Amino acid sequence: MNRPLNIGTDKALQKIKHFCAYQERNHREVKEKLYSYGLYKPQVEELISLLIEENFLNEERYAIAFSGGKFRMKGWGKNKIKYALRQQQVSEYCIRTGMNSINEEEYEKKLQQLFDQKLKTQKAEKNIFIKKRKLQDFLMQRGFETSLINKLLKDV
Repeated sequence: MNRPLNIGTDKALQKIKHFCAYQERNHREVKEKLYSYGLYKPQVEELISLLIEENFLNEERYAIAFSGGKFRMKGWGKNKIKYALRQQQVSEYCIRTGMNSINEEEYEKKLQQLFDQKLKTQKAEKNIFIKKRKLQDFLMQRGFETSLINKLLKDV
């Protein structure tokens, strides 16, 4: 495998600071980027700790930004957000912090809104069990909790 040319820690630090300042990043993304610059493990570890010290890299802040963004922009539920954060190797503490940053009232309002939208598309479905199943599947794919979904399905 061809290893990329090592650009050196000074140039890499300058580039990675810009990379982190542009938007919130997680540790895994930054490590991959540093390795793509041809750096070796000791250099990467040194730069990661420097970025953390200078607050360019903050996993807790990343989890909060990611959770809020996916919830507000894409309408994801907490289960889907947690799964995505775990895939990115974010710590459980930071995942919990991200989940706690989501406003519960807004969360339930979004769930109700998605439920109502999907219910409108199910007007033609006469079988109540199929209708409920489709609603449940839709909301679970979006990552909402089964207990919250079941509360809404009771009224159908």
